[in-house]
Amino acid sequence: MSRRGRSASLPPADHSAPAVLDPLDDRVVHHRDRDGHVRKFDFATLPVAEPMQRSLATLFGAVTKGWSSHGTSKGAFKHIRAFTKYLSECVKPPQDLDGLTAALVNGWWLQQKNRQGSRAAFRQVRSLLIEDARLQQGPVAEALTRRVPLLPRDQESYESAELGQIKLTALRIFRSARLRIEENAAHLHQWHEGAFSPDSPDGLLGEALDIIARTADVPRYVTIGQVQRRYRRALGGNNAEALWKRLFLDRMEAVSLGVLLMAEFGWNLSVINVMPTPTAAPDFGVDGHPTYNIKVWKHKGKRFESENVADTGAGSPGRLITEALGATRFARALANGLDPGIDRFVGWRPLQRRETTDKSRRVIVGPIRFGLDGADAAVWGKKTGTGSPFQRGRRTVVVERGEPSQHSLDTHERRYVLPDKRVQREAVPIVAAGAAAAVRTARRQVQLRARLVDQRSAEHGETATADCSGTEGGPAPLPNGGCGASFLLCLACESARVHADHHPRLVLLHQALVNARTVLPAPAWERRWGDAHARLEDLQRKVGPGAWQQARTRITDLDRTIVDNLLNGYLNP
Repeated sequence: MSRRGRSASLPPADHSAPAVLDPLDDRVVHHRDRDGHVRKFDFATLPVAEPMQRSLATLFGAVTKGWSSHGTSKGAFKHIRAFTKYLSECVKPPQDLDGLTAALVNGWWLQQKNRQGSRAAFRQVRSLLIEDARLQQGPVAEALTRRVPLLPRDQESYESAELGQIKLTALRIFRSARLRIEENAAHLHQWHEGAFSPDSPDGLLGEALDIIARTADVPRYVTIGQVQRRYRRALGGNNAEALWKRLFLDRMEAVSLGVLLMAEFGWNLSVINVMPTPTAAPDFGVDGHPTYNIKVWKHKGKRFESENVADTGAGSPGRLITEALGATRFARALANGLDPGIDRFVGWRPLQRRETTDKSRRVIVGPIRFGLDGADAAVWGKKTGTGSPFQRGRRTVVVERGEPSQHSLDTHERRYVLPDKRVQREAVPIVAAGAAAAVRTARRQVQLRARLVDQRSAEHGETATADCSGTEGGPAPLPNGGCGASFLLCLACESARVHADHHPRLVLLHQALVNARTVLPAPAWERRWGDAHARLEDLQRKVGPGAWQQARTRITDLDRTIVDNLLNGYLNP
């Protein structure tokens, strides 16, 4: 359905989905990424028998339909090649998947289990193999479906100061480029308005800038490749800074913009690569500040989700979007003129026009490149001395924000927070403080909380170990107004009152618990009587040795009966 509720137009009657397996060779798989680029994978090159090549190609072709990136299919094919190499080195390699045995799978697992990347390869290959009906039951299926947990990883986010320095480096590079482009864009605008004489230096510069905006280069002599004499003096040089960089970002500057986007929004490199151009709302509102709608690619759901960001002034997240739109506008305009269907955000011009083998990572439109890849980040890190900042930098942003970004809460905690060495270091004093608080709470639980009074009150009810002033604040109040706690917990209740008449019975209880300690295993005694004994010890200290010893002489037969029933559980609620 269309947005207005009308039925969408149907494809032609003879329409069919593009073939995944090559019609001329069913061992060749065609994988189309989200942009329609096709990459071929030739399973005939694998070092196994032809029947197994066909089986693997069929399985691979089925799963690639759900993959939107060539990076995924390339990695999977690499893992499959490693698996087939392992099979080819066996004494008797299987001819097809029905010849695969549990022993062969277990041998592959033993080779792979000691490294994180190798475990990922095992998981990828087994997820492919288990789709074959011949491998879905029996010992082979059990070997393939074994649990493959992640190995512990040494992961550490940047310290705040480290990430701040990286952002400062990126900001310095990008700001210089932005000011350069804005200055030349202003001159080009004046030239379009007819502000300069055609043959004046400013007029020639404006004419050169117009050509640069349309071609990302300047007119050159065909034979020698130098800038034509007409523009040479106006441009003031023959290097990139004097020529096309007047209106376009170069590689370092584009990566700097990517670093700033990563640090501001927590986007990873793959999201920045495919991000469409943010669009501003047509009405800036009463404050005149634009609000941008940004589409963020969700790899798990294979869809774009929208985020709204406002430009509320210098330092705001939206201001970075405004500046990035201005710095990349000539690259996007030139690319859109060559390919009207292209819509990417981060556009730049390379120093040398080279093709790329991974079109899912960097889209090429004429002289313009869209997106960034690991090689770009590595070059930036090497030249700035910071190392490639994206993976570790994004981890830092996610950890410092304390909330998920483009992933689930479980992934946030399991993959980002818990394994991070910096988080673990910073958690030490927090955990220590929590442990100390727990100890204090535990001590309060085993300390005497009943009040010591001089004499009994007629308003209080008598229990086996103390008098009770009320059940509202007790440890186990019942709906009917009673208390469901053991009498041994009375001394841990603030509603309890202990006076001299209780002392003989409590002295006897204390002595009975000490005697029980000699005949019971320590863990059992501690679990059953430890807290009660600790409260009686506290009572003994507060009453004093003289009064405690005097109470011992006043023990009655009733006290002995009550303590005996209490310890045997006859008085439990």
